[in-house]
Amino acid sequence: MLGITIDGKKEILGIWIGENETSKYWLTLLNELKNRGVKDVLIFAIDGLNGFNQAIEAVYPKAEIQRCIVHQIRSSLRYVSWKDR
Repeated sequence: MLGITIDGKKEILGIWIGENETSKYWLTLLNELKNRGVKDVLIFAIDGLNGFNQAIEAVYPKAEIQRCIVHQIRSSLRYVSWKDR
């Protein structure tokens, strides 16, 4: 997970390996970040994984949630014919 400070500095917040990416998994991960001192998050850019939105809303209720632009484009292209891509 990558964080960007208010000054624009990028910081690696952690790398986690889990059996699956359930809402419980994300809730545990986000609570760990909060306990380590990540208090305020302005925006989460996520790829639409199941349960991630709910976990974010539970731990960081004031944060904005935005779908990653790359994933938005990929999802949209499913509805575009091959000749128009």
